[in-house]
Amino acid sequence: MSRVNQYFRSLFFILASLLLVWGCQQKQESAPKAQAMAKPSVTKAIAVIHPTEGNNVSGVVTFTQTENGIKVVADLSGLTPGKHGFHIHEFGDCSGPKGKTAGGHFNPDGKPHAGPDAAERHVGDLGNIVADKDGNAHYERVDTFLSFSGPHNIIGRAVVVHGGEDDLTSQPSGAAGPRVACGVIGIAKSQ
Repeated sequence: MSRVNQYFRSLFFILASLLLVWGCQQKQESAPKAQAMAKPSVTKAIAVIHPTEGNNVSGVVTFTQTENGIKVVADLSGLTPGKHGFHIHEFGDCSGPKGKTAGGHFNPDGKPHAGPDAAERHVGDLGNIVADKDGNAHYERVDTFLSFSGPHNIIGRAVVVHGGEDDLTSQPSGAAGPRVACGVIGIAKSQ
C-alpha cells in the first residue's frame, strides 16, 4: 500500500472516530432537553364556569386524579333551586351566547345517554347538580369514566350546566333544557 493510501486511510479512521465521539456527546446533551420538554403527567384540571347570555350562574369545577378515578368537585351559584343537568360536552368552546358551541355530550364510545352510575353512558354524563333555595350547589363524586389522557381525556372539553333536570333517560341528552353556564376544562397547577 502506498504512503498516500495509508495517510488517507488513517485520516478516514480519525475523522470517523471524532464524528462518533461528537455524535455520542450530542445525544447525551440532548437527552436532558428532551426530558425537560416531555409533557408532565396531568393530575388536576379546572373549569371556571361562566353564565351564558341572560343567566347568572358561576362557579368552579375541579377534577383531581385519585387511585379510584377522577374526583369531580363543583361549587356553583346563581342557579334556580332544584336539579340541573351537569355534563361534560365535546368541545372546549363556550364562546356562543347560548353555549351551543360546546357541542353535544362528550361521548367517544357512542353509548346512549344515562345517569352517572350506569354501566353504559356518555363519558360526559355526570347527572344533576342540586341547588338549594339560595341557588347554591355543591357536587362531588369520583368518576371512573373520566380521564386526563387517552380516548376519555376531558382536558380541553367543556362543563355545561343546564337550566332543568336531566331525566337520565331521554336521548340524546336527558331533556335538561337550555345551557345556563359553561366553562372550559384546562390543566390546573398541582399542589
